[in-house]
Amino acid sequence: MGEEGMVSDEKITTVKTSQKLTLLPLIALIFYEVSGGPFGVEDSVRAGGGPLLSLLGFLIFPLVWSIPEALVTAELATSFPENGGYVIWISSAFGPFWGFQEGFWKWFSGVMDNALYPVLFLDYLKHSFPIFNQLAARIPALLGITFSLTYLNYRGLHIVGFSAVTLAAFSLCPFLVMGILSIPRIRPKQWLVVDFKKVDWRGYFNSMFWNLNYWDKASTLAGEVENPSKTFPKALLGAVVLVVSSYLIPLLAGTGATQSAPGKWSDGYFAEVGMLIGGYWLKWWIQAAAAMSNLGLFEAEMSADAFQLLGMSEMGMLPAVFASRSRHGTPTISILCSATGVVFLSWMSFQEILEFLNFLYAIGMLLEFAAFIKLRIKKPDLHRPYRVPLQTFGVMMLCLPPSLMLVLVMCLASVKTFIVSGAVIVTGGLLYPTLVHAKDRKWARFDADQPPLPPNNTPAEGLSGVSQQHQEVQDEAIVGLLSSSPSTRQESSEMLLEEDLKLE
Repeated sequence: MGEEGMVSDEKITTVKTSQKLTLLPLIALIFYEVSGGPFGVEDSVRAGGGPLLSLLGFLIFPLVWSIPEALVTAELATSFPENGGYVIWISSAFGPFWGFQEGFWKWFSGVMDNALYPVLFLDYLKHSFPIFNQLAARIPALLGITFSLTYLNYRGLHIVGFSAVTLAAFSLCPFLVMGILSIPRIRPKQWLVVDFKKVDWRGYFNSMFWNLNYWDKASTLAGEVENPSKTFPKALLGAVVLVVSSYLIPLLAGTGATQSAPGKWSDGYFAEVGMLIGGYWLKWWIQAAAAMSNLGLFEAEMSADAFQLLGMSEMGMLPAVFASRSRHGTPTISILCSATGVVFLSWMSFQEILEFLNFLYAIGMLLEFAAFIKLRIKKPDLHRPYRVPLQTFGVMMLCLPPSLMLVLVMCLASVKTFIVSGAVIVTGGLLYPTLVHAKDRKWARFDADQPPLPPNNTPAEGLSGVSQQHQEVQDEAIVGLLSSSPSTRQESSEMLLEEDLKLE
């Protein structure tokens, strides 16, 4: 009893001392979850056979993909302002089994995504330091970067958030300067160049998809956001504008002011474009910005992945050790687990990682869109602090174009991607009953306690107007999704969620 009291006091102390994310840091974190700047978009010019398809892609794809995903995220993240994000959405719509699968797929996809950033960082550096083409220098550099950034993430989410603001400003400044310097040299007809014989449709769609996805990732930090019902929609809107601008301005400048062949546009080529437009000083500045951007990308992704595991642990889907926090309020074991995955995946090539993570992400997003629609139909009275201003048919039409795009990306995948992704899906399907069995047999301790209430025992921010009783029932529904009795698990989840609705 005394030990439990000590654990409870420790949890409450953590809640009181943890600093919440505000609007500007959240915009920066979403920016880095999705983009981080134009680093890595060079492949879209090469794969598109010239600038035209790349520029059209970054004009059209945000309308078809980014805005619908951001709107869905805004509604569901404010309806379920808890760490765990989309895992909670799927669990509420389809039950805990599919919630766990969603969490496993998206976590694995996120770790793959994070493995790209140390690789991208060295791809920019090797233009000035060819030594990083050699494995003897590349491997220690990858390990050093991963461990250093993991430690920064361990030090606290508020540090990561405010660091992201500074890094975003520094990373985008050289491209703003490049855009201004390029104006006298721009020839608009160069934007219209396209050679359809050289178009690599698989590479093109994968590049577009990767550079414009992960809008839902920030939802895994919803429990760490100050007043999420108001902050999330504003942050997502600001991030959409920032992301699209950060792609279009450098591409318009680089393709319009130079006559570089499309084949030269590969990872890290913006550094060479900067030299052609402004000289060596701009090249070095872009390389430094790339380093800072990849730092921010890594930190944002690591935070989302780690807090997703923490949220799943608080729901009872993972052992309680994943919810343990450091004195800085960060989930230590979850961070280490994500960092280990990054180390093991960073040996793969950029294009391989890109295609694998896109496939897994696409499956997860199809499930999210389905959950969004089902919750609108099945639970129309669910408390939604922010609601997409469309009725049921309207939200179906909103989700249709991005869903078709997801199917297209999956259909273009290689055989190797189907095999690897299939192995991940099978692993997730086997892991869930294994964890249920481990909980029943008490092989590991699972957290069955409700998440601590905010200070003064007031309802969580973002749920203003909802009674404390409502909040407690909602918490009980969340943490009870993985019950110890498999035969009653689904029934218990449905009963608790129905009781939640009656209280409203």
